[in-house]
Amino acid sequence: MTTEPNTSTGIRFAVPDDAPTAARLQVEFAVEFDSPTPSREVLTPRFRALIADASAFVLFAGAPPEPQGYAVVTLRPTVYCDGPLAVLDELYVGPGLRGAGIGTALLEHAIAEVRRRGGGEMHINVDEDDVDARRFYERQGFVNIEPGTDYRMLCYIREL
Repeated sequence: MTTEPNTSTGIRFAVPDDAPTAARLQVEFAVEFDSPTPSREVLTPRFRALIADASAFVLFAGAPPEPQGYAVVTLRPTVYCDGPLAVLDELYVGPGLRGAGIGTALLEHAIAEVRRRGGGEMHINVDEDDVDARRFYERQGFVNIEPGTDYRMLCYIREL
């Protein structure tokens, strides 16, 4: 893994010192979509630990020091494939930059990195009423119907 930006897309891997930037983007994302989120002060050490963990990575889009988009991916072992199962925990592009292919570039880089790590599957949770995000992921080949069935998959959550 390299932390150098891909000059054709401006995508780069975050390093632990980028944690404040990841926290800023997470808060901007939550504020825009009126979602609860911890403060930047709480998120920064969490992102620092996540970025340093080999079972996760964060990608930034845009020029440092203030990228305007990011993707957060975590990986875990699974019985369904030999490599890890990836979860795209977050994908966000600032409102003024949407529609320019930045989200697609972030997602493609995330998928390429998961494949490089031997991953066999990526999961994404999307709110049912977020039609734009659902449309975006469906254009990228993601489905919410298990192949061979005609019913939707659902994600259940319980805070502990």
